Amino acid sequence: MRFCENDTQKLLEIMKARRDVRGNRFIDKKVEDEKLSLILEAALLAPSVGYSQPWKFIVIEDEQTKDTILENFDGENEKAKTLFASRELYQKLKLEGIKEAPINIAVLYEPNGEDVLGMTSMEQMGEYSVVCAVQNMWLLARSLNIGIGWVSILDENKVLQTLEAPKHAKLIAYLCVGYVDKFYEESELKTLGWEQEKQLTQCVTYRR
Repeated sequence: MRFCENDTQKLLEIMKARRDVRGNRFIDKKVEDEKLSLILEAALLAPSVGYSQPWKFIVIEDEQTKDTILENFDGENEKAKTLFASRELYQKLKLEGIKEAPINIAVLYEPNGEDVLGMTSMEQMGEYSVVCAVQNMWLLARSLNIGIGWVSILDENKVLQTLEAPKHAKLIAYLCVGYVDKFYEESELKTLGWEQEKQLTQCVTYRR
């Protein structure tokens, strides 16, 4: 299969339009089962070290489970507020959409307990493989005009207990998924001035 310049440009447009969506943007509209399946199938297309495919996805629509996860977030967010006490903006940020999003997805890393090709020197490669799956989900969702928000202000062990996850599983991502009223033209944190956008020259060095 070969692709053309139009395909390249379309992929770049989707990448540039991807946003981390907060709860104040989700709307009350069901995500169709077929579109949810497409997002999950996109995850399975990600590369994985040693073709280990070490990912597991827990789709959460149960409101009681969401309530417990939100309590987890609130507790961790109070701790974070003390760390960013000097930055007034932090207190105003909406940093999750656990209840507002119709679907939450916990993305786990599940080691198989055996030696894996490519992980004998860098053990974290399995977890990095799962991150690739998350990126696939994010981009496919954006192509469907569905938003995803990644919630990382959580106590991992408590989340795993809440979800009754397998013993050796690790939480890689907790995602809020749903339709939104709009996607921001730019990253929200960039627009608010939380950090400055890095340029290519700041991120790349060459050894020729």
